[in-house]
Amino acid sequence: MEQNIGFIGLGSMGAPIAANLMHAGYRLKVYNRTASKASPLTEKGAVLVDHAADTANPGGIVLTMLADDHAVEKLCLEKPSFVENLGPGGIHISLSTIAPATARKLAEHHVTHGVTYLAAPVFGRPEAAAAKKLWVCVSGPSSAQERTEPILHAIGQGIFPFGEDVGAANAVKLCGNFLIAAAIEAMAESQVLAEKNGVDPKALVEMLGSTLFACPIYQGYGKQIAEQRFEPVGFRLALGLKDINLTLQTAAASSVPMPTASLLHDRWLAAVAKGRAEMDWTAATLNVAEDAGLLAKSAKAGQG
Repeated sequence: MEQNIGFIGLGSMGAPIAANLMHAGYRLKVYNRTASKASPLTEKGAVLVDHAADTANPGGIVLTMLADDHAVEKLCLEKPSFVENLGPGGIHISLSTIAPATARKLAEHHVTHGVTYLAAPVFGRPEAAAAKKLWVCVSGPSSAQERTEPILHAIGQGIFPFGEDVGAANAVKLCGNFLIAAAIEAMAESQVLAEKNGVDPKALVEMLGSTLFACPIYQGYGKQIAEQRFEPVGFRLALGLKDINLTLQTAAASSVPMPTASLLHDRWLAAVAKGRAEMDWTAATLNVAEDAGLLAKSAKAGQG
């Protein structure tokens, strides 16, 4: 097992993932724009470097967990970059949720340096990352998938391969996030309908979550929406809007009409316009309560 790897991006998801890698026995060189976020890792032996490029060992492996396409591209294309420092035989595992087109573009850039790009976006919130309960989708060259399998097993409860096209795993991730967003909207609408007809939304969630919709999304998010509990933030609403936009962009490039995604875009955009960008993405459901005239309750929750 390769022991020395690099890790870039120690946000709410990256930090617990990096911690699990260390727990599995990997020695990490880490980089984050806000260096103080690395303290819990450096206290356990991780090496904090001053520049992202310094996380890479020649022919080694670097993982990145960054917010969006722009951040990933900027990091990979800067000079000097960690991609250049990896060089021939190196592998970049990108855990970020980005467009399939961006993944394919980056893969072509990596090849010019002899580096393999591997897409490995994950499903799960920060608490799942901390508990090593992420679901990992992976696509890219089979040799790289085989070499990095122990690393991916160290961060999640299951790995799902989607072939050698690096864009495939990111397409799967966007499909999943689209379905979650659609479920959030549907749950909010059903709960508001129930409430305006004298039914406790929490009772509705308990019944449906244990029968027809007995799955983590409906159980976890359903309870969160019923309680109007938008903190602590597991996934920022602004990032949810980003993913819906990526879904629509990918759909347009693929000639796939997605009218539900268009509706979700307007819902999430309205929530951002109302100042909820930094709240959990379930706060988009406050729009439903407001539209139904439950203004006092939603306004109180919006103040969080």
